[in-house]
Formats: sequence, C-alpha cells, structure tokens
Amino acid sequence: MTSQKPHSIGQWPVTQPVELHQDDQGAAHLALVAVQARFHVTIGSIRADLEEQPSPMAVLNAARRWNYAITAMADEIASAQKKAS
Repeated sequence: MTSQKPHSIGQWPVTQPVELHQDDQGAAHLALVAVQARFHVTIGSIRADLEEQPSPMAVLNAARRWNYAITAMADEIASAQKKAS
C-alpha cells in the first residue's frame, strides 16, 4: 500500500466503497469489451501456435488447418441454428 493520498475528495484508504450502478449503456459496453477480449485471446492463441511452427511452409499449413477447422465449426453451428429456428 502507498502512503500517498488521493488528490480527489475522499479518504485513504477507502473505508466504504461506492456502489456502482450499471445502466443499459454500461451493460452494453461491458458486453462489447467481453466480446473483444475473447476475440483477442483467441487470435492470440492462434498466433502463438503459428509462431511455434518451424518453417514458413509449416506456418502456412497450420494456418490452412486453422482456417479449415474454423470454417467447419461455423458450418456446423449455422446448420444447428437453422434447424433450431
């Protein structure tokens, strides 16, 4: 903990946390941030896999495997959603 005091109104350390109220815009923002975070974690994992490949040809082959797997998964999910509706 630091001995520095905050420059704004309040005490240090905070003894009673402020209740945060979430409105519709805040909830939408959090949902968007969650989607973006999931995307970046996923794409980062794919990038890490590609960077581990031993040669340029292996990188391209791994990218093709990722592409095929993602496309196959999308086709499967789209078909399931079409059947459900």
